[in-house]
Amino acid sequence: MLEGKCVVLGITGSIAAYKIASLASALKKLGADVEVIMTRNATNFINPITFETLTGHKCLVDTFDRNFEFNVEHVSIAKKADVFMVAPASANVIGKIANGICDDMLTTTFMACRCPKIISPAMNTAMYENAILQDNLTKLESYGMNVIKPASGYLACGDVGAGKMPEPEVLLDYILQEIEYEKDMVGKRVLVTAGPTREAIDPVRFISNHSTGKMGYAIARVASRRGAEVTLVSGPTNLDKPLGVRVIDVTSAGEMYDAVVANYKDADIIIKSAAVADYTPTTVANQKMKKSDDDMSIELTRTEDILGWLGQHKLDNQKLCGFAMETQDLIENATAKLKKKNADMIVANSIATEGAGFGVDTNVATLITSDGAESLNMMSKEELAKIILDRLNL
Repeated sequence: MLEGKCVVLGITGSIAAYKIASLASALKKLGADVEVIMTRNATNFINPITFETLTGHKCLVDTFDRNFEFNVEHVSIAKKADVFMVAPASANVIGKIANGICDDMLTTTFMACRCPKIISPAMNTAMYENAILQDNLTKLESYGMNVIKPASGYLACGDVGAGKMPEPEVLLDYILQEIEYEKDMVGKRVLVTAGPTREAIDPVRFISNHSTGKMGYAIARVASRRGAEVTLVSGPTNLDKPLGVRVIDVTSAGEMYDAVVANYKDADIIIKSAAVADYTPTTVANQKMKKSDDDMSIELTRTEDILGWLGQHKLDNQKLCGFAMETQDLIENATAKLKKKNADMIVANSIATEGAGFGVDTNVATLITSDGAESLNMMSKEELAKIILDRLNL
């Protein structure tokens, strides 16, 4: 995933420094070349040997260390870096960077880098909320750096509040947002629907389906990482919101329909992956006076056909993609849906195929277009998302 990419991690003096070992390990597993630079204070919290073992590189601390090959080390690392993340970033180092002070290996290398830069502050709440620190963070953002908002919670000092460095998984997400893909979709606007919808029977019960939203979220995440402006209309899910994506939360099919209608004109690519509940229930009393649930019946009314509406109102510059989950006659049914809905692509899969059902991280799909059917092997949903976007981004 990150083969050929170089990630530089700058670590400053904070108790959160130990978390970066997990981040370095995760990056190496994804194939990245990882360089670690530590301040002197950082070595009081975690030993440089830890990072040397994880990355296979000497962990740099001393600007004038002579125990390396003859080159200008801070310049050579700066030249090969694809992204530079300072995490945890102390108030001291943030102040140095904001004011151009280069008095150690970390700040000197940081100044020499032309790549995207990410800052993750970690400190006591009072320090984080200090006006000087906030001014420095604003200055860094004005220089084009990405400042990660710290989490709130119980801090090492015993206080409770803002200042916690996010978990390594969150930091990894920011790095992947910068360098996982080429930014070949900059300027494109993508509208994605994802997840199930819920149609209320009464205040307690509802009609829904087994969709988890994983496929739609993968599409939104990959499109964002490729530089697109993404809007995700999401039914109820347990998934984390994709970084950099505008999310519109809805519950019912009607709410999803309204959100799509309100936003479809602003999209170049529309992907309807949500498994919308087909019917809205209406509870009707069988008798004039309701005595029990046995005296009630449910009438079902079809919900709005979102994909059909989009096909009818599709603009000349738009590409429209829908999904089809079939139990039989996969190609025939999906091809008929392509024509009926006036779509440019239907992503078809069979619920009976292993690895292609709801709630799993893989999919087995056939892409149906006017040119025919393209059958794909089982792959992760993120890999499939990339292929779908490739075909629609022509």
